[in-house]
Amino acid sequence: MVLDAMRISWLGHDSFRLEGARRVVYIDPYKLSRPQLDADLILVTHHHSDHLDLQAIAQLSKQTTVVAGPHRVARQWPGCIEVKAGEEKELAGLKVRVIPAYNITKFRSRGHPFHPKGVGVGYLVEIDGETVYHTGDSDLIPEMDGLQPDVALLPVSGRWVMTAEEAADAVAAITPKRAIPMHYGAIVGSVEDAQRFAELAHGRVEILSKAT
Repeated sequence: MVLDAMRISWLGHDSFRLEGARRVVYIDPYKLSRPQLDADLILVTHHHSDHLDLQAIAQLSKQTTVVAGPHRVARQWPGCIEVKAGEEKELAGLKVRVIPAYNITKFRSRGHPFHPKGVGVGYLVEIDGETVYHTGDSDLIPEMDGLQPDVALLPVSGRWVMTAEEAADAVAAITPKRAIPMHYGAIVGSVEDAQRFAELAHGRVEILSKAT
């Protein structure tokens, strides 16, 4: 997907590459199967192994690469910049707003959410005048209301994150110009979830093919 000078590539699961005129950003790089462009900025949403892939971070990193993530990420990667929900930072010369990410309807045993509030985050990144919102692993939460990014990257597989139906509701709350489904096709979820999301969101969705 190309927005003016900025290109968005889906690398599978929740992993994306944002290519601007002067910056390359990766969000949750995971199990990269081929050589990639070096990263200026790597953003990790939380510490689960399908989001924090230390081998992928090492593969993408150059001497000047900035890596950022919440506390449980920062303690596993030397030099990682620790971020907290609610912060606004300049990272690798880009404006990044850190958004909460958590479950309110997805629980493990004894009523504990798979993704508790205060552990993981999402990111609203501005690159080349365009804003991209990656929710991280999250349900539809109040903090998403009215963010209005140019693009929203939304999970659709259910179980640990939003279902296709909930993701369509998130589009109504976030009001992005375009939405791209994620969190399917690798561990849980299928292309049918992405297609269902596209149907429910009434033409505001672009399903990306996995970059090769």
